[in-house]
Amino acid sequence: MRILFLGDVVGKPGRRAVAEQLPGLRQKWNLDCVVVNGENSAGTIGITEAICNEILDAGADVVTLGNHAWDQREALVFIEREHRLIRPANFSAGTPGRGAALIEARNGARVLVVNLIGRVFMQLSDDPFVEIERQIAACPLGHGCDAMLIDMHAEATSEKQAMAQFVDGRASIVVGTHTHVPTADHHILAGGTAYMSDAGMCGDYDSILGCQKEAPMHRLMHSTPSGRFESAEGEATLCGFAVETDDKTGLATKCWAVRLGPMLEESRPKGWE
Repeated sequence: MRILFLGDVVGKPGRRAVAEQLPGLRQKWNLDCVVVNGENSAGTIGITEAICNEILDAGADVVTLGNHAWDQREALVFIEREHRLIRPANFSAGTPGRGAALIEARNGARVLVVNLIGRVFMQLSDDPFVEIERQIAACPLGHGCDAMLIDMHAEATSEKQAMAQFVDGRASIVVGTHTHVPTADHHILAGGTAYMSDAGMCGDYDSILGCQKEAPMHRLMHSTPSGRFESAEGEATLCGFAVETDDKTGLATKCWAVRLGPMLEESRPKGWE
């Protein structure tokens, strides 16, 4: 199975890149499943229903979130009726929406997508390790699903690595989001789980984390409030993680970083075109 994960979509440039490129990539790379992190897609924070539909219409099967899940208040409502939009599963009990989605891929396989959030340098949440154990028990790889992707939305690389080691051999993919910077550590762990510390962002890299530079620079350099963070306006680079899994075991056999755009060195899956 061929699975593509796209990192945090930031603002209009990121949305435009997804809308323009993802439909062609689904066809050219013969993708079975696409997952997109959309938590920064509305300006630089949160997601709206219209934007969620835009990402789904471009070819995403599931949209994941993170610490900015509720920054657009309407998400608290429409997430209840959109099963393809998921928020971190280890948010406290009673939080609107769901933390996992079991979807049918284009090849007919069952793919479980789980969204988690870290606790190191992040807002208070329930234990992600306890939560993923519960998710795996309810829908184990090879029985309840044919592939399993975990979006680990976290600040600390060590916490992301720990999650990958914890589920190695029991999940197809663990991919980190949140830092907006693509890492160079994509590899397959000993047990067969593909891992990347951060998929990066789909946004304008001539920026500060996808934002226009002035406001974040002011906040870092001065002790007075800065202006509102606005998304940068240049051409976006599409960043993510591509993984090929074994149809029998659901474990990863190959993986590649994905970088398509003007600012970063290009990287794409080998043998998929």
